[in-house]
Amino acid sequence: MSSVIFRPFRIPPLQRFSYKPLYVLHFPAPESSMRIPDHPTLIRQMLRGRLNKLSCHSPVLAASFCTLAVRCGRSACRCGHGGPLHTVQRLTFKDRGKTRTVHVPKDLVMDVRLWIAEHKRLKALLQEIHALSLALVRTHVRHRRRKAGRR
Repeated sequence: MSSVIFRPFRIPPLQRFSYKPLYVLHFPAPESSMRIPDHPTLIRQMLRGRLNKLSCHSPVLAASFCTLAVRCGRSACRCGHGGPLHTVQRLTFKDRGKTRTVHVPKDLVMDVRLWIAEHKRLKALLQEIHALSLALVRTHVRHRRRKAGRR
């Protein structure tokens, strides 16, 4: 897991609220270097193994997690006078075509990260299942012709 760090920039004093991303969690896309066998029986075995792994052990969350540095807006606060900004954690996700952002409480941060990782795992697993199912369909006719020639 690698993170991207954004350099802080000076905010004009007229702007009361600001959102500066500190880092964004980045999960690399799963590589499709899975070797798919030619024989349908082997494809079915691999497919059965992937389908057995599909069970969820925790909640699944399809969202992006990021930590931001923000100004709170109170005039007496340290962040309003050039001091360090407050750090908040946010989730960003799509809901009916619109991007939504939700605050994540500090005591839920680790759980939310696990839920996002579970979603990434299931997504990669579904891509492998798709590739194996497609290979099964593509090799079906060739295998039937081979079988018919043996008789």
